[in-house]
Amino acid sequence: MRIKTTSTLAAVVVSTIALLAQSPGVHPLSGRQFAGVMGYQGAAWLDREERDVEEEPDRALDAIRIAKGSTVADVGAGSGYMTMRMARRVGPEGRVYATDIQPQMLAMLRERLQKERITNVTPVQGAVDDPRLPPDTLDLILLVDVYHEFSQPQQMLRGMRAALRPGGRLVLLEYKKEDPSIPIRPEHKMTVAEAKLEVEAEGFRLARVGNELPRQHILVFEKPKP
Repeated sequence: MRIKTTSTLAAVVVSTIALLAQSPGVHPLSGRQFAGVMGYQGAAWLDREERDVEEEPDRALDAIRIAKGSTVADVGAGSGYMTMRMARRVGPEGRVYATDIQPQMLAMLRERLQKERITNVTPVQGAVDDPRLPPDTLDLILLVDVYHEFSQPQQMLRGMRAALRPGGRLVLLEYKKEDPSIPIRPEHKMTVAEAKLEVEAEGFRLARVGNELPRQHILVFEKPKP
């Protein structure tokens, strides 16, 4: 009877450890708490006028240097705030894949594309563990204040790595956790060290840390060439 009790207790302990190891909401390498995904109901906040001053999106894109005719992706595109700017930069010969996990966001994006007569954007219904981007196609993937919300960041990084061409760039814009004066909740910020640890573990290399923006890091990772 004692043996059975000991065996049962051991099984419970092993199961508990396994559950803790897979506990959602915390990155297994950095221990960073994942932020919740902003719902489509907050889309108006994405397009607020103050964002031009607070985040300086055009300055960010200038720093990233998106080439005419390139194939790029806006992961976590939302209602298209950055997608529209990227579409103009790649031009009619280029292509933007705009992915989001919320169909309501993609509906807003399609409406916006139609209204502004932009034809070089392909909306993509993503999943929490798969960006669903075409393999070996992209020159650049941009995530603006998005990566920290991934509930399955490792799987997403693997999917994005597969979508990039060798030498392609993965660019994260993330609010600076190192600066406590930035009025954003801690789980919606990242340090350079956290991003480097997590992203490089999935086969990328941190190539540049840009400080051109007042509140956000520009973190440029590269997919190594063979």
